[in-house]
Amino acid sequence: MAYGTFAVDTIQSSTTGTPTQFNDGSGNQVGTICRAWVQFSGTSTPTKNGSFNVSSVTYVSTGKWTITFTNAMTDANYAVCLGPGQNSTDNNTTTNAQSLTTTSFAIYHLEANSFANFVGPVSAAVFR
Repeated sequence: MAYGTFAVDTIQSSTTGTPTQFNDGSGNQVGTICRAWVQFSGTSTPTKNGSFNVSSVTYVSTGKWTITFTNAMTDANYAVCLGPGQNSTDNNTTTNAQSLTTTSFAIYHLEANSFANFVGPVSAAVFR
């Protein structure tokens, strides 16, 4: 098998609304690119520190945020990978994605079984 370098400025899917996919040598899909990502500071006034395909981060209530996509997903069967922000001193924490729709999802953060805001920034990446 030959290996080499492929240098391009843009890779574009041939079908509108369909992400570019990666196939193996037999033509079987082995992956796609990240469909959306965001890093934000989780306070009552969220600040996006960086993002792709995320139009807004909305504070709902303590420990709850809604992430809204700029361009909708084709369905709600996507994966959200979270890098939870620094918590307080509590080691009993959980952060998860809930209420996945084509246009948004929610992030819930709990410390000691109670909703809590992040001390540091949180990151989320979406794959479909």
